[in-house]
Amino acid sequence: MSGIASEVAIILLLLVLNGVFAMSELAVMTARKIRLEQRAEAGDRGARAALELAHEPTQFLSTVQVGITLIGVLAGAFGGASIAEQLADGFRASATLAPYADALGLTIVVGAITYLSLIIGELVPKRVALTAPERIASVIARPMRMLSRVVSPLVKLLTGSTNLMLRLLGVRAHTDANVTEEEIRALVEQGAESGVLQREEHEVVERVFRLGDRQVSALMTPRPDVDWIDVGEGAAGLRAELALGRRSLLLVCREDVDHVVGFVRAEDLLARCVTGAALDSAALESLAQAPLFVPESMPAFRLLDALRRARQHAAVVLDEFGGVAGVVTLDDVLQDLIGDFPHEQEEEGGALIVRRDDGSWLIDGQTPIADVEGALDIALAEEERPGYQTVGGFVMARLGRLPRPAEQFEWDGHHFEVVAMDGRRVEAVRVARVRDGHPTTPPSTPLE
Repeated sequence: MSGIASEVAIILLLLVLNGVFAMSELAVMTARKIRLEQRAEAGDRGARAALELAHEPTQFLSTVQVGITLIGVLAGAFGGASIAEQLADGFRASATLAPYADALGLTIVVGAITYLSLIIGELVPKRVALTAPERIASVIARPMRMLSRVVSPLVKLLTGSTNLMLRLLGVRAHTDANVTEEEIRALVEQGAESGVLQREEHEVVERVFRLGDRQVSALMTPRPDVDWIDVGEGAAGLRAELALGRRSLLLVCREDVDHVVGFVRAEDLLARCVTGAALDSAALESLAQAPLFVPESMPAFRLLDALRRARQHAAVVLDEFGGVAGVVTLDDVLQDLIGDFPHEQEEEGGALIVRRDDGSWLIDGQTPIADVEGALDIALAEEERPGYQTVGGFVMARLGRLPRPAEQFEWDGHHFEVVAMDGRRVEAVRVARVRDGHPTTPPSTPLE
């Protein structure tokens, strides 16, 4: 009986050692480098050793594999033959089970060892490693590094064989571990969920990523909405425009918006009014700053760089044919980055997306697609560059023509209804979630 107890003890010890190797491998490979560096800077030698192992994963993984393979060989040698034989002897006492005694004994032993191997040698250690990878990696790194040095000749042989096989397969043995945007997003999300990042910080980081994917066409004020003054505008007309106080930066054109003269600051015009200086076309042209022209396909961050280098706060956006597509300002970029903030024209209009009492949304047709997607948790762009930037453009693209008030369609579990048109432009859209094939709220009465 003592022999069986010894055999059981040896098998359990081997399974525990297998679990240590499995836990070590997962802990070192999943530990966050930044946290290990912080522990190392605080004087944790184990964290420093873990960083060394993570820096040379081939040598470390080879050491782990040597240990696991050796344990497997030893487990095979102590495969429970004595235990199986003892069980078989017990089954032979039964006339019914006697013919199957050896098979039953072996099956029970193999099943028990397999079960314990999975639980003790794999699943539990790996779950433990995932709970605190940095702490566990710091604890086991130094013993693993010492073991790596002991078996280094065998590890070098395995490493050389691995690199040779990779070269034969055309795979680079050493590749740069570049961090992807998706990985950073995942870390930020985890930081927000764990409370490391505040909600506002999380939103700003997400907006930075979103801004990096946007083009000028998604930020600009489109041509039909551009406010401009004619260089030939008389003094009375200029004073009336200044009295409205809608813009701090005015676009000056000659006869139409395609003939841009430049931008003039409202404060410069006000200064001339105060001093009694002339407000004629010559004064406007002398005050106007030569405009910066940018293509509507320019990425948002390149726009910021262009505005900084040109020392300007606004730019004229051109379409692919050279015509004026709109105007983009530094405020447009900042609003997309940090969210809504008081506008120069805030008193003239309300929010672009309004949640109604019945649970539906009333959305301005000029609302950017990204804002609608964020508010409703819905995907409106069917492709990376869909050809439209606003919810009004999305409605036109879905219908394939100019919409009419009260026209409706469904998209991604939502019911869309055109509430109002402003000439050829979608002025307002109502959106409601669809449940059981029907919108959650009744249709609206079209606005005139």
